[in-house]
Amino acid sequence: MENSEYGKYGVGVAVSIVLLSMVCMGKKKKKKAEKLGVAVQVGAEAGFAVRNAQYKGLVIAPYVGITTVASLFQKSCEWYSGQLLFLTRKLINKDVITAKDGSKLEQLYLADNRSRKTYAQVYNGVCIFAAGLVEFGHDIDTRVAIFAEPQEKCQIALQGCFRQAITVVILDASLSEENLVHCLNETQVSTLICDSKQLNKLTAISSSLKTIRKVIYFEDDLGYRATTNMCDSSESNKDWKLSSFDEVERLGREAQVSARCPIRVMITHGNLVAAAAAINTVIPRLQINDVYMAYLPLTRISELIIQLAMVSSCCPIAYGSPSTLMDTSSKIMIGTKGDVSVFKPTIMAAVPAIIDHVRQGVLQKVEEEGSKKHFDIACKHRLAAIQGSWFGSWGLEKWFWDFERARAILGGKIRFMLCAEAPLSEDCRRFINICLGAPIGQVYGSTETCGAVAFNVQWGDSNVSRVRLPLPCCYIKLVSWEEGGYTISEKPMPRGEVVVGGLGVTMGYFNDDMETRKVYKVDEGGMHWFYTGDIGQFHADGCLEIIGRKEDIVKLQDGDKAMSKSYPKKKKFSVKSNLNLKFD
Repeated sequence: MENSEYGKYGVGVAVSIVLLSMVCMGKKKKKKAEKLGVAVQVGAEAGFAVRNAQYKGLVIAPYVGITTVASLFQKSCEWYSGQLLFLTRKLINKDVITAKDGSKLEQLYLADNRSRKTYAQVYNGVCIFAAGLVEFGHDIDTRVAIFAEPQEKCQIALQGCFRQAITVVILDASLSEENLVHCLNETQVSTLICDSKQLNKLTAISSSLKTIRKVIYFEDDLGYRATTNMCDSSESNKDWKLSSFDEVERLGREAQVSARCPIRVMITHGNLVAAAAAINTVIPRLQINDVYMAYLPLTRISELIIQLAMVSSCCPIAYGSPSTLMDTSSKIMIGTKGDVSVFKPTIMAAVPAIIDHVRQGVLQKVEEEGSKKHFDIACKHRLAAIQGSWFGSWGLEKWFWDFERARAILGGKIRFMLCAEAPLSEDCRRFINICLGAPIGQVYGSTETCGAVAFNVQWGDSNVSRVRLPLPCCYIKLVSWEEGGYTISEKPMPRGEVVVGGLGVTMGYFNDDMETRKVYKVDEGGMHWFYTGDIGQFHADGCLEIIGRKEDIVKLQDGDKAMSKSYPKKKKFSVKSNLNLKFD
């Protein structure tokens, strides 16, 4: 009899354990799908347009009355005058080593201590440089080019030019001599601002440059100064005026001048300010305690927009470079620290090459420890938590493998990563979500749309083709493409070419009216619309999914049409290689 009673209790306990396990392993009940995008009536060609459901209209600027980047920067500095804006590291020493293949490699010894500048200090420097640039002799009716690696002086020089309404051409520091000559001659730049180490390259091509008359270079912390005859290698360029950045600052005095010169992809202040305001709305809990790690060149329109968003949100910007980013980066001397270890950023851009480097370092560490089995178990638990399962865990996986060691590679405090380039691979996204414990904000856009069209926070979501809801600075419209068989009347989801309109859409291509007419249209209300060439479809919740590109449609022998490439892998629409700006 007693055994029978115990048997009943035993069955009861067993059933309870089974039911509890089923509950624990089940996923959380999903909430009703939230409406993220709503249909909206817009002008121009008929189509199915969607706007961000959280905003009744397009966001124009972070602050009321702001129409230019110069005014945005000034207002931000007035509001946050005593707050921290720039973080930098001083160069202590540098050396050149010879690699096994015989190539020369520069290594840097950067200080562990951080140099700080407040909004007020940076603004003062911008005003001084702006005045000094005119005093130096730059004709404000001509263009300035910035050709340097990422650093605080680039942003100061850029803002200084904006204050004088000077057109700026931003060039990638890795450009070859041939491409540099082409860019400078095509844009007819009269003043070049560059790193001191770029002067040798400039000297080599001086005879080929037609319009350069003045050169301003950034001195390094070791006190490098160029000689007055460095750029005098050709008879035609002996009238070049050479000066350091510090010397130009010393020439500073107040002046009020305005100019307006259009070039290539013509981007207005209004475009940049609206795009920055839109990015501000999607970065979660952006605050004074955050630090943004800036290591990408301003030639990337997305990087310029993100930095402007940081400036207007009182978020400090730490400057580094890809070659000094981590402790193991190529230019960091052995035993010294990389940029992220010193600055400990909370927000940074997710670039495939950097993430792959971190990922390989973690996997190598796992292999060396012989802890792959434990690592896989920890990843499984963390992934389950990300996907909303009660069976997942946040913290308990430390019993198997501590992900803080992976986070430490990027400073240990990363809470959000932005990817504004081509989508990261699924492996990269999974690595960021699981090992770094951070969501990824994928921005969909191009130079023609000021880098900001749609935004998707990828947190355990493997569908990269869904670019989700429009950013609040623009409308997204699908226009029927009858030839390809994609129409807005299709059920259950309208499909067609993705067309973007709003405050972030640029004016067109300078001196290329034919190309501008192909992809830009202006409606009866004066709004610009850009035809991306992407084929998309809207889901019931208002989110956009990219399913192909017009250029990838091929005609089959039987008359049907098909994609020449496999989709729905998201493909970014075309981006001009060099950012050229026009300011109004």
